[in-house]
Amino acid sequence: MNLTMKFGFYTLGCKVNQYETQAMERLLLQRGQEIGAFEGDCDAYVVNTCSVTAVADKKSRAMLRRCRREHPQALLAVCGCYAQHAAEDLKALGVDVLGGSAGREEFVEMLLKALNCGEKQEKVDAALRRREFEVLPAGGLEERTRAMLKVQDGCTNFCTYCIIPYTRGPVRSAPLDVAVAQARELADRGYREIVVTGIEIASWGRDLPGKPELSVLLAALCETVPQVRIRLGSLEPRIITREFCEKIAKYPNLCPQFHLSMQSGSDSVLERMHRKYDTKRYLESVDLLNEFFPGCAVTTDMIVAFPGETEAEFAESLAFIRRCRFADMHIFPYSRRPGTPADKMPGQHGNAVKEQRSREAIGVAQELRMEYLKGLLGSVQAVLFEENQGEYATGHAPNYCKVYVKTDENWHNEVKNVRITGLYQDGLTGEAE
Repeated sequence: MNLTMKFGFYTLGCKVNQYETQAMERLLLQRGQEIGAFEGDCDAYVVNTCSVTAVADKKSRAMLRRCRREHPQALLAVCGCYAQHAAEDLKALGVDVLGGSAGREEFVEMLLKALNCGEKQEKVDAALRRREFEVLPAGGLEERTRAMLKVQDGCTNFCTYCIIPYTRGPVRSAPLDVAVAQARELADRGYREIVVTGIEIASWGRDLPGKPELSVLLAALCETVPQVRIRLGSLEPRIITREFCEKIAKYPNLCPQFHLSMQSGSDSVLERMHRKYDTKRYLESVDLLNEFFPGCAVTTDMIVAFPGETEAEFAESLAFIRRCRFADMHIFPYSRRPGTPADKMPGQHGNAVKEQRSREAIGVAQELRMEYLKGLLGSVQAVLFEENQGEYATGHAPNYCKVYVKTDENWHNEVKNVRITGLYQDGLTGEAE
């Protein structure tokens, strides 16, 4: 007998995980189930795990232990990248449903079966053997302005520090017609911005007939929903060529914010990381983006204290990020991942070095961010408003800078031109024109 049950989800990690959690919520609703708050009383609690760092693993375990302690009678389920490569560890925590990082629809069926029959369910596939892209429903349940559109899964870069190729498998792409149809559906549902996401979206199309490039997908999305902003997720720097920029720069609804994965500004460190570019090639990408999208926000990630990173190499990285003049950065201390080549490299740094270099890098990143924000003073930005915070309506400009405007009105899901007048909290303040 199928009863209506209430499910609470907790999601760690990247936008792909967030997307897949939203998809599972919608799949459960389609099956007559309810979605509740994770902090409230539910019949089942699902933790969608991340494994990009050791800290993410620790958070996943802590959340599962807390759930089991606070809700001993509820069904406890786990999926995601940590569950994919550390299934035995999680079984020891007494979970009722264990899935990996794929087969989201099947995982939903496992949840319902476990609740109905009272038996534990488990299925974790061999990630490296995956070949099919799983099409899932797009868009969240809440009234939002921005939706994610997953167009790609998997990665074959095998950077020496990263576990993700082993937990997500090889590249799989959403067919062009499927991605376009989902974008059209999101536009029809009232979303004003779509974030194109995946594990490594620059590789989109590599497994499709004819091997289309990402620019083909972006052109199709921009043309299909011209009234909707198209924002890109993280990009591999090598995809930024003059031809690529020429193809996409003509679309006014493509957001001029580009997150170019960097990881280090030292060539010797990049080589040890097994990144497929050097600083010269990376800087070419930054320069091309600034040429074709004047004033664009180029953002990045940086790992500090990678095994063997010397003071001189770290100094090279700091000098390089100043040359790139990033609009925003995420700084991560290197995190050891058992099963990756970097875990066995000599020259592993202790926490003191990691913390000191993180502080230094964050300091430079904050200087660069302030420089970018100050450069926007006096400009007019088309702000997509999302919510009200106290006396301010807040939203994001195309470059993803947060903008605050004093008003009593609710401008949710409206786009308004705002003249930027100052810096405020984590972003900018301005006046609607």
